[in-house]
Amino acid sequence: MVKTWTGNDLLNPTLQALHELGGSASNNEIHDKAVTILGLSDEQIALPHKTGQSSPTKITYELGWARTWLKRYGLLENSSRGVWALTAKGQATTEVDPIEVDLVVKEQIRQEKKFKEGAGDADSDDSDDMLPEEDESAADGAWRDRLLATLTNMHPSAFERLCQRILRESGFLQVEVTGRSGDGGIDGIGVVRIGGFLSFRVLFQCKRYKGSIGAGTVRDFRGAMIGRTDKGLIVTTGNFTPAAVREATRDGATEIDLIDGEQLMDKLKELALGVKTEEVVTERVTVDEEWFSGV
Repeated sequence: MVKTWTGNDLLNPTLQALHELGGSASNNEIHDKAVTILGLSDEQIALPHKTGQSSPTKITYELGWARTWLKRYGLLENSSRGVWALTAKGQATTEVDPIEVDLVVKEQIRQEKKFKEGAGDADSDDSDDMLPEEDESAADGAWRDRLLATLTNMHPSAFERLCQRILRESGFLQVEVTGRSGDGGIDGIGVVRIGGFLSFRVLFQCKRYKGSIGAGTVRDFRGAMIGRTDKGLIVTTGNFTPAAVREATRDGATEIDLIDGEQLMDKLKELALGVKTEEVVTERVTVDEEWFSGV
């Protein structure tokens, strides 16, 4: 049986990862550093969070849970661009008691829930309701699950056109979907221009895929690229094994960029392609009793 970790187990590895990364990092950087700290196997990293789904993986989901709990505990903050950073308190903290963090955060959630409902017994024990799904990480996971299901149910040619649109919206020029069989898995080509002067061709492959893409796929794609371009890109709804990531950046070989399902969904959200983001403003009213006593 493959050993897995819960969000509580990942609180200290997440904190350690951010300290080792200089105090700030993206989700992917935290993920890569944390799995290294834990010494996870490829099988453990690729384990899906939900049966039959490939993204997010179990470790990705639980790391998101851990980041949210550490943020509520006052050790982390994050920007709208998905970069997490240690707060002053976090910089001074190298280790936490997972049980204490869990109790403190669940009490915060209980108080917030009571406030929203406008009633309830402050001393009641409803800890069973205080699960991660009630936090912002669950709201984030809900739209991702729905989007992932939509992407994986697309026709392969429609998914190729979607990737073409994403590349165009991201600044690529002359993006063409070829989709020719027997072309080594190459689905299209685009041109990236730097500074208005330099340009280079990028061959891309689109993988509407449930599961993990291994090193063999990366090697085959690189083989098809030889003599045609200096840069490659693989976009998938799934994820990549650590061996595939290592192969993509192997010394002496043409580098291939890898975009997994999480990054793909983030990009769709950023570009507002099929994903609409609405700001929800709520009102919170508190009474300043000291003010009244001074009247």
